[in-house]
Amino acid sequence: MTTVNQSGPGPVHASTLEPDGYRCVLRVREFRPVFAAHLLSVLGVVVAEISLTVLVYRATGSPLMSALTFALGFLPYALGGTLLAPIADRFPARRVLVGCDLVCAACAAAMAVPGTPVAALLALRCATAFVAPLFQGVRGASLADILGEGDAYVLGRSLLRMVAQSAQLIGFGLGGLLLTVLAPRAAITLTAAGFVGSALLLRLGTRGRPARAGGGPRPSPLAALRAVLGDRRLRVLVLLGWLPPLFVVVPEVLLTPYAAGIGASTAVLGLLMCALPVGTIAGEFWAGSALTARTRARLVVPLGSVSLLPLLAYAVRPGVTVLLGVLVVAGLAHAYTPGLDQWFVEAVPEELRGRAMTLFGTGVMTLQGVGMAAAGVAAEFLPVHVVVAAAGAIGTGVVVALLAAVRRTDGPPAARTGPAAP
Repeated sequence: MTTVNQSGPGPVHASTLEPDGYRCVLRVREFRPVFAAHLLSVLGVVVAEISLTVLVYRATGSPLMSALTFALGFLPYALGGTLLAPIADRFPARRVLVGCDLVCAACAAAMAVPGTPVAALLALRCATAFVAPLFQGVRGASLADILGEGDAYVLGRSLLRMVAQSAQLIGFGLGGLLLTVLAPRAAITLTAAGFVGSALLLRLGTRGRPARAGGGPRPSPLAALRAVLGDRRLRVLVLLGWLPPLFVVVPEVLLTPYAAGIGASTAVLGLLMCALPVGTIAGEFWAGSALTARTRARLVVPLGSVSLLPLLAYAVRPGVTVLLGVLVVAGLAHAYTPGLDQWFVEAVPEELRGRAMTLFGTGVMTLQGVGMAAAGVAAEFLPVHVVVAAAGAIGTGVVVALLAAVRRTDGPPAARTGPAAP
């Protein structure tokens, strides 16, 4: 590891260090507060989701209204990401990130006020979800400023993803324990404190940088979408990020009815629900810590092509042991994601990075919601194991076609861009 003086006034990029896996990224002083802020906000969101579900159910006695609090974490993504994407590059990143955190903190604080009606609770939940794609997009773009555009950027995004997945796995368990000693509104107060802490970390721990595209008239949401999707390679890469999650969520959302159909207990169901995310975390950690950047890039095509194939095992209605292995292997195959991140950041012009990241995250979350709904509808008419196996087969065809399209878009941006919009 090269020794770098991090006490000077200039930015320290991990790209100036010799490759050393995730430790290289964590040595960057400016990345550490981003990492800590991410952990605080993710844990806060998990606690808020559990607490709101309990609070709404106690107030209404309605399972539908309780479930709606989870759905509202997905539904505003498409609207918020589309409408807010144009401003992602027009204001300094730190100002946008701190502002989003403070909006979420204010919403959480309002949820914690005694007597807040259920309709207001759901509206506040929508508000936090509405700004989430902007926050995530701007943070993703700012990582390239902090870490550079090379391997360190890929590892930084990978680390934040793994933290989010791990925090969700741990957070739901800890959130349940927390509600045994605290009332739901008191637990939501901790969420507000977490967002305030995240805002302080970002404000005091990161450098102020100018906006990427501060001048000129404000672009419309449609213009922002055209700007991001105008390049053929970037358009295919966006689809490659958007569409696989639509199929990946199918086994997760149908796991409860499938487990009931094979006679699995609730304890076994909990174990099965952890299998896919645990496999995903392990696969991504292996790719980030054991492989070089070149190897990760080379693995995108082979691993991406087979990532959904394990779901075909559902066709024979596997038992618990086989199913556990199938889900873990399906998660491990997502070791291709860091390499795909590198392809994406290399394809995005710097002046579009905030908008591109915002729209990218918006599509991922929105299509996950679509996948959940479509899986539920399909399972009303077909056996669960058939639905999951079909998702694996169709999804594999989609991913292979997109990977083939990516290979056909190599070349400079000018050669890849279609005719200019009138």
